[in-house]
Amino acid sequence: MSKARKAIHPDDDGHYQEMGLTRGKIELWEDGSRVDGSKGTYEWWYNDAHFPDGTVLVLFFYLKSPVEVDGPIKPIATMELNLPDGRKFSEEVYAAIEDSHYAKDRCDVKIGECHITGDLRHYDMVFKGKTMRARLTLDGTVNAWRSQTGSIFFGDAEEHYFAWLPGIPEGKAKADIVYDGGKELHLEGSGYHDHNWGNISMLKLMHHWYWGRAKIGDYKVISAWITAEKKYGYKDFDVFLLAKGEEILGDNSNHTLKFKPADRYIDKDTGKPVYNKVIYEYTTESGEEYRITYDRHGDINKTRFVDVLSKPLSVLARIAGFDGGYLRFEGTASIEKIENGTVVETVSDPAVWELMYFGKSCADEKHKSKESV
Repeated sequence: MSKARKAIHPDDDGHYQEMGLTRGKIELWEDGSRVDGSKGTYEWWYNDAHFPDGTVLVLFFYLKSPVEVDGPIKPIATMELNLPDGRKFSEEVYAAIEDSHYAKDRCDVKIGECHITGDLRHYDMVFKGKTMRARLTLDGTVNAWRSQTGSIFFGDAEEHYFAWLPGIPEGKAKADIVYDGGKELHLEGSGYHDHNWGNISMLKLMHHWYWGRAKIGDYKVISAWITAEKKYGYKDFDVFLLAKGEEILGDNSNHTLKFKPADRYIDKDTGKPVYNKVIYEYTTESGEEYRITYDRHGDINKTRFVDVLSKPLSVLARIAGFDGGYLRFEGTASIEKIENGTVVETVSDPAVWELMYFGKSCADEKHKSKESV
């Protein structure tokens, strides 16, 4: 059996000090630009908003494409609009480096005429494309949060990392949207903002992950289960936040989170194993038990990475057998509070979550056991 390389999600005082972080406190600069754009680095600021009529708006602001991280800086902003009747609209805006800006002291990103600015409590963003426009504001109702130090390190010298900071775990969203030849929407609902960056392609570190965020009644949830690549022993990492109102009830720092997916199938378009139900069970420090269930009703987005790479890279990827994929789901998120084995509270609301799959199919438990030998 080959020895797995080191992979850790640190939460010790030494790492906080080395990284210039304060336990339990987020600084403005943490949501500023964190990489220099060199080979292997990537960075993006993600935002989504869910509205009572079922409309979902997603805005991304990228330093470069996350599937072409070895290339130069290539500023990209994207917008996805999903309507209650099932129609979907999307657009990408590319800008020259000289027409773009990435501040280091706070979130202040400009990509052509698209931009996002924020201070961990309030964010303003604008997307201006040829066919779509949006203005979105977010006001946080849950304080900025990071999972432990916010970074997962890979390699025996911790030389590679993937980092994640939710600047607004949940907030109030207001959107003005123009789409489909001039149709307008003016909506208010629930929003979320986070920031990711790293120094090597994620497909070299992680096999796959499930990620979701949901506002379920008065509860707010951020959940992720990340599985490292084969050379890191398919090690699993938990990222989790549970809040009610403005109070954070707990997070993954107590390591009680259990991941229990159910109803597995193979997606015919990406060839990836997917679960119709993604279940998390969690116990707070005070002993309160909760079960969160994401129940899939349909798909918002399916992407095979070879289809979005530039032609030369796509050809090389196909020759190498790379079959990475991304799926975003829509459905219902439910939370159950359990006391002495009995469910005493149940709340459900619409939600969106994703499966990012970099590795070879299919890495379920049987595959992981076989491949790690």
